[in-house]
Amino acid sequence: MDQGAKKRLLDLTPLEISDLVLDMGEKPYRAEQLLAGLFRRGARTFADFTDLAKNYRERLSQIAEIGPRLTLIESAQSQDGAQKLLWRAPDGLAFESVLIPEKGHYTLCLSTQVGCALGCRFCRTGDLGLSRDLSQGEILAQVLEAKKFVPQDQKLTNIVFMGMGEPLLNLKALLNALFILNSPKYLAFAGSKISLSTVGIPKGLTALAESGHKIGLTVSLGAAQDALRDELMPINRRFPLSELKKALLAYPLKSGQRFTIAYVLLKGVNDSPTDALALSRFLADLKTKINLIPFNPWPNAPFERPDEATIQKFWRVLYDKNHTVMVRWSKGGAVAGACGQLAGGNLGLAKNRPKELDLA
Repeated sequence: MDQGAKKRLLDLTPLEISDLVLDMGEKPYRAEQLLAGLFRRGARTFADFTDLAKNYRERLSQIAEIGPRLTLIESAQSQDGAQKLLWRAPDGLAFESVLIPEKGHYTLCLSTQVGCALGCRFCRTGDLGLSRDLSQGEILAQVLEAKKFVPQDQKLTNIVFMGMGEPLLNLKALLNALFILNSPKYLAFAGSKISLSTVGIPKGLTALAESGHKIGLTVSLGAAQDALRDELMPINRRFPLSELKKALLAYPLKSGQRFTIAYVLLKGVNDSPTDALALSRFLADLKTKINLIPFNPWPNAPFERPDEATIQKFWRVLYDKNHTVMVRWSKGGAVAGACGQLAGGNLGLAKNRPKELDLA
């Protein structure tokens, strides 16, 4: 940001907002008023901070703005009620969130990056490459804006970081956003209601564990044999299954908590009983529950969804090995908002410039 540019409040941590307020010569409690307005009341302009003196608001507006402001480009609702929200960031790039109705509440699927650099072959987002990380404010703004689409008699109670991008490759923004999402003083989402999906970046898993955020963790596996996972998920060439398992065994789960294993079933690729046995062996000494996700197709996708008989056979192998396993049919498929289908409205454009990854 240019030295003379206004600070974006949603991109600042609570400590940074406190420092900003103190630098203005205001008392510390003014920072808490500002934070409460931003997150508990969803203020989107300085005029919305009605508990702040007009003179203070005017001075604040000279050095800060609420932003980053997301522009809704498109909203599409599937027959199952899932609503895909296509946002445009201030720099013109597009990304998506998905609002999902559940029994008695809503879940919001958040993006952490514009595109994704990992290139998982069964994921449409991977076809885009990576343009950039989303900022802390762009992550939080998805929540604040999506709340407007939740019916008044319902609540948004659950957050899943399962949209565009690999969350553990945008660690600083992710952890700062998690603090605000999880804090009872701010957005107040319970840790048990927040979940993150990752391909398994060891140093990211370590950083998440050290942060103390007790959230759910979903690991996208795709295959339990290195050769096949190398082909489906190129990250496996950098961090093979043995390293992933070592990181998972070291991860401090809460009492009674289990990893969720997401396994996308691809016709004729990873859906045989032999593949199921390999998965069972890999998970044998981990605390897990398995979500089998039949592939969600998109135009010109290189894979197909297995038939129900094949899915049932795969499930039966795992069930007979005493795994907790279910078939999870993703919502939002009719509007390309299901698991693995998000493309931010960017398909058909040139792929975004890849970003060099720091995976050490």
